[in-house]
Amino acid sequence: DALPICARELARGRERLRALIEFAQGEGWRVVRTSGGHLKFTKPGCTSIYTSATASDHRADRNARAQLRRADRQAQEIGHG
Repeated sequence: DALPICARELARGRERLRALIEFAQGEGWRVVRTSGGHLKFTKPGCTSIYTSATASDHRADRNARAQLRRADRQAQEIGHG
């Protein structure tokens, strides 16, 4: 299993991306960079989330946060259902 990497290393100088990674890690997600350069967010009981590490769309980080929240919510509903 890979060791956790700090948000600064994963973001590679992209401040919005760093904020997304720090948000995800704070919510219990594990973040790794794939061999293709994407970011993979994993958390036990949740669907894995993939996002581009070079997204130029200013909404990309908001969309990724929404996906992370949605996956958390779905996992909680399944766990308590």
